[in-house]
Amino acid sequence: MTMEKCANETCFAPEIGCALGHTDISKCQIWNSSKVSEASEEITSGEMLLPWTGSAFGLADLGFVSGRGKPIVVAVIGPQNAGKTTLLAAWYLLLGRGLIGCGKRSFAGSFTLSGWEAVAGSLRWEPGQSPRFPAHTTSRSGRAPGLLHLRFRHENDDSPVDYLFTDAPGEWFQRWAVNANSDQGEGARWVSDNADAFIIVADREALAGEAKGAARGSLQRIVARLGAERGGRPVALAWTKSDVEISDQMETAVRSAVTGAMPDAVEHSVSVVDVSGGSPSMSTGTGLVELLLWAMSVKRSGIQLPTPVSASLDPLFICGSEKL
Repeated sequence: MTMEKCANETCFAPEIGCALGHTDISKCQIWNSSKVSEASEEITSGEMLLPWTGSAFGLADLGFVSGRGKPIVVAVIGPQNAGKTTLLAAWYLLLGRGLIGCGKRSFAGSFTLSGWEAVAGSLRWEPGQSPRFPAHTTSRSGRAPGLLHLRFRHENDDSPVDYLFTDAPGEWFQRWAVNANSDQGEGARWVSDNADAFIIVADREALAGEAKGAARGSLQRIVARLGAERGGRPVALAWTKSDVEISDQMETAVRSAVTGAMPDAVEHSVSVVDVSGGSPSMSTGTGLVELLLWAMSVKRSGIQLPTPVSASLDPLFICGSEKL
């Protein structure tokens, strides 16, 4: 029997899995309903070429990357067109050129190289075409964000650490900020529930433009919602397009909103423009490396066990029954 292919060129269903994360491909809007019965028969045969496609992970892929240990999920959140995808793309290009010094860590691979290329390709120089910002991330089904994977290995540790960076549309976070239980904010709610750290993206260009009041309001609502939901997890405020000047009053208003809701939040100013005036071929932009190193420094809280009170091998007596 000849196996049909998905109409989405970046999807390899049914051989490998849906690129949008649907475990039941019959529920995927792109998949042609006339092919479902044939595809389902092939999938149940247990044959699979590879357990991943190279595209951004969906929920169906998390079990694969979590087999050795739970990855660190870094959520990049903010209003639409704030520069979230551009930030991810810039990191990927700098890593590929070897311009990010990771200290005692070294790059150890990625299962989503096609996904990284999809967001970063527009920033590359091509014959007859200058670099441009990545396309706007669409809302699609609103179930969960695209997850971009990176793996790093510490020089003194044989066990690598996996990181998943969220690539989600700003509309999700804007709807979630207004109503945490909104159906349209389901994807943002998944990010809030599962992230280990958050990067709030504040677009200085939007905060200096004609709609700066609306931009400030959207950002402040997202900040207020995150402050109520984060539960002590690390937060960084990233001023994107840091080469753009904004008024002192606007900067103070945004900073006060963040520090008021999350006093321990750290600040980073980032831009794809290198304000230092160094060599273009070796440019790392402004603040991009420092922000990525902050994300890589995130550690998940461990379990604190009570101090042993007995030499017994029985857990009940080791910790004391009154402390359990």
